[in-house]
Amino acid sequence: MSNHDPFLLEAETEPQGPVITPEMSLRHKAYLWLLDPTIEGNYQKDIDRWIGILIVTNLIAMLFEHVPAVYEAYKGWFHVFDVFSVAVFTLEYLVRLYLAPEDHEFKDSKHPYLNYMRSPFAVIDFLAVAPFYLQAFIPVDLRALRFLRLLRILKLFRVLIPAWKEFQIANRGRTFRQKVHALVFPSDFGGDLHHLFDNFIVFWVIVSVVAVILESVHSIHYILNIEFILLDAIAVGIFTIEYCLRLYSCVEAPGFKNPVWGRLKQAKSTSAVIDLLAVLPFFLEVFLHHLLDLRFLRVFRLLRLLKLTRYTGATNTLLTVVVREWPVLAASAFVMLLLVVMTASLGYLFEHEAQPEKFENIPQSIYWAVITLASVGYGDISPITPMGRIMTIILALLGIGIFAIPAALLSSAFSDQLRIERESLKNQLYEMLADGTLSEDEREVLNHEAKRLHLSKEEVHRLIVQAKRERELKEDVSALPLHKIAANPEHAVEHFKLVLSQMRQLAIMTDKEKFEVAAQRKDRLTAEEIELWRRIHGEAPQTPQA
Repeated sequence: MSNHDPFLLEAETEPQGPVITPEMSLRHKAYLWLLDPTIEGNYQKDIDRWIGILIVTNLIAMLFEHVPAVYEAYKGWFHVFDVFSVAVFTLEYLVRLYLAPEDHEFKDSKHPYLNYMRSPFAVIDFLAVAPFYLQAFIPVDLRALRFLRLLRILKLFRVLIPAWKEFQIANRGRTFRQKVHALVFPSDFGGDLHHLFDNFIVFWVIVSVVAVILESVHSIHYILNIEFILLDAIAVGIFTIEYCLRLYSCVEAPGFKNPVWGRLKQAKSTSAVIDLLAVLPFFLEVFLHHLLDLRFLRVFRLLRLLKLTRYTGATNTLLTVVVREWPVLAASAFVMLLLVVMTASLGYLFEHEAQPEKFENIPQSIYWAVITLASVGYGDISPITPMGRIMTIILALLGIGIFAIPAALLSSAFSDQLRIERESLKNQLYEMLADGTLSEDEREVLNHEAKRLHLSKEEVHRLIVQAKRERELKEDVSALPLHKIAANPEHAVEHFKLVLSQMRQLAIMTDKEKFEVAAQRKDRLTAEEIELWRRIHGEAPQTPQA
């Protein structure tokens, strides 16, 4: 069967999953659903993701266990979490052991269970839970073995090693700098390892920002002062390495080829400036603390949160909306500014004599006008004269509409921009579906765009089906007017074939003799038309008699 068969498209675009047949054993079915990494649509990636989250959470919990003020206060909850983690890891180990005969690595061996138990991953899985059971069943002090719980972090290699192997295969024969570029920038060569790198950076951004926020709480800072310092140093180290890797490898991208100007162009980009600001306060404070008191720069560490804008298309969409609607937004801002200045001046005029300490000058009145227009009304400055109060009522009513204009514009334009981008994605689908199927590269592009536009798998599937149907309607030549068909030779040929096919069907389904009698009555058809009918009917052409 041809790979371009259009009837295969709908089956290809359905959410894929394991192909289960009745003759399969329960163990084989369970392996297909839970652990088989070669099948799209099963639970293997979800299981690895949640196990990874639990491992990282265990690591954080073990770090807090060494803070007496935290551990002693919540000792019971730490124990409950440890029991829960051990139960999950034990269940995972037993499930993998049970399904070992179905694993591609062990199913051909003579003793699949034994070979699995001796494999590096299985040994790590066992050692990750062994200290808990040794403490539970052996009446000795085994606290020295608790450090083995750190081996749980090694369980992450179950995800890292396959991603690393895939990365090595995809980048075989490429230079070191090209490999670095594939790791830190989106490309066709990054694969899962690039996504893991992005997730690692996102994790440290969130952790460092949460640490900065908690550090402002005096009671928490007093307990975790050293931990906050170490955490900030590690985060800065990671972000600095990331920044250097991006500057080093950016010359592999089109538009950044020049080794000097390309890197300078990258350094001036918005994302690179954010990356620099994320680490700059740390280095300024380290190297200039003896000259200036730069502790106020610590609050700028919250700019690390802006690094997350690299991993979402929402900010780019919002920026596009603001640029597109800027003339209208500027006009609205001008009206608001005009209204604020006018009302502030009138407020100063009416209230200055009655409240000279509050309406001291027009700039101070501007504060009152903005607060009133925004419908906030803190109450620290309020008019007491009749004219001042009347003007406040009018100002408050106007503010409801005036301040709502920019919000309504942004909301409407944002929705409209998403619709435009989804229409663009649909147009891309038209081109992708020209051969009736989606290639792997086209699927990758589709998945990337769907992620950027925050589309679920079901929405993507509906979009593909809709694009397929609309393309079929566009290719239906018979629905076009005759003059448009005639304007395109390809369409004219297809339409001629369609008409000829219909005439042949008519010749087969119609009684030949009755047709000719009806055609010759009152000369409804000419001799040439009757001759064409006979040819279509399969008769040899009649030669005219001398």
